[in-house]
Amino acid sequence: MPGRSLIVIPTYNEIENIRQIVQAVLELPHALEVLVVDDNSPDGTAGAVAELAAAEPRVHLLRRAGKMGLGSAYIAGFHWALARDYAVIFEMDADFSHDPGAIPGFLDAIRETDLVLGSRYLNGVTVINWPLRRLVLSYGANVYSRILTGIPIRDLTGGFKAFRREVLEGIDLDELRSDGYSFQIEMTFHSWRAGFLVREI
Repeated sequence: MPGRSLIVIPTYNEIENIRQIVQAVLELPHALEVLVVDDNSPDGTAGAVAELAAAEPRVHLLRRAGKMGLGSAYIAGFHWALARDYAVIFEMDADFSHDPGAIPGFLDAIRETDLVLGSRYLNGVTVINWPLRRLVLSYGANVYSRILTGIPIRDLTGGFKAFRREVLEGIDLDELRSDGYSFQIEMTFHSWRAGFLVREI
C-alpha cells in the first residue's frame, strides 16, 4: 500500500499492555506508526507512551484532559491523522483483543477497497474467551444492526478497522455523537452510504 499507515490506539489505564502492543506493531515488516490517544489515565499510561515516543519517532501521543469516551478518542485521532500525510488509518484496541499480527492482512486488503473490517463473524464465530452472554449479546446486536441499516456486513460492532484517508475525509467527523459499539456501526454506515467499498476479512 503506497503512503504511510497510522495505528490509532485509544487508552485509559492500559499501563500493563501499552508497551507490548506498541512494540508488537513496530516489529511488523511495515513502516507503521502508532498514535496513542490517552484520556488522562491515572495509572501512568501516557507517561509510558511519552517514554516510547522519546526513543522512537514512529510513536506519537495525544493527551486528552479526561475520560471522554471511545468514539471521541477515535475522532480526535482521525483529525490528528488527517492533518498529516497518512494514507491508511487504523482503529485498534490496546488490550491485545485485536491481534497486531493481522495488520499485514488489512494492508493487503485495502489495496482494493476503502474500508477493511476485522470480522469475528465472517466464517462462523471466531471469538476466544468470551462469556456466552457477551457473545449472544454481540451477535444479536450485529444481526439487529444489519437488519436496521441494510448494510451487508456480518460484524458491524467490531473495532479493528483500516480506513483509506479518503473515507475519513468523506465523513463529517464532527457530526458523530455515538460511542462504543454504536460508534463502530455509525462509522461503517456512513462509509457505506457515501459509496465507499467495504470489505470484511
